[in-house]
Amino acid sequence: MSRVLVTGAASGLGAALTSAFRARGDEVLATDRVAGDGIDLTLDITSDDDWAAALDTVRERWGGLDVLVNNAGVAGGGRVDRCTLEEWQWITDINLFGLVRGTRTFVPMLKEQRSGHLVNVASLAGLVHPGGMGSYNATKAAVVAFTETCGHELASYGIRASVVCPSYFRTNLMDSMQGSDEAIGQVVGGLVERSRISADDIAAAVLAGMDAGEDVIVPDEPARQAYFLKWADRPAYDAVMRDQAAKLGALP
Repeated sequence: MSRVLVTGAASGLGAALTSAFRARGDEVLATDRVAGDGIDLTLDITSDDDWAAALDTVRERWGGLDVLVNNAGVAGGGRVDRCTLEEWQWITDINLFGLVRGTRTFVPMLKEQRSGHLVNVASLAGLVHPGGMGSYNATKAAVVAFTETCGHELASYGIRASVVCPSYFRTNLMDSMQGSDEAIGQVVGGLVERSRISADDIAAAVLAGMDAGEDVIVPDEPARQAYFLKWADRPAYDAVMRDQAAKLGALP
């Protein structure tokens, strides 16, 4: 049995992960920015005070932590000349710095107990980088890099680090979408709605990847195919990406 804290647990992948952990007997502290059914603790990941309160709660409830799942995040993006600096700052503060805050909060505890597992939810966008999504791609790529760094830095303390990189799956993430480039939001929203992959599918693959000791968990077949194409045939990958990007020019 593991002691697990999950951020962004009210819906989507966070809720699915919470259910999956509990189904196998783990104890879960489900957190989210807004209180609601199934949420054990209110946690705004951009708040240092909230993270400090989460650490106190874990100490009082369990005395330690086995798995920190940095899942909470938002959708955003836009073409290079349309995505404003304010939008860049908003998405970076949540998708990157929120995760960094959580990691910095709990790593001293994990070091002291000489065990633990950091699980950071990024996106396929952290590995492959389609046009029109510069700010989102950049934050998710940063999460991939940060997770790898943590894995190297903390290995001698018995701490593992895994990053999760799914492609489009059915979720309410698009409810958080912000940005002045509305056409891009409509394109991405359509891809999410048409996906046949559910949050429960991704959650099951995440737990399997954790159990298998994977550092980079690519949990669905479309994501694996896209990532493999980039690795195996870069010219073909570039051609696909540039063809998709060229079509953005026809959008309003």
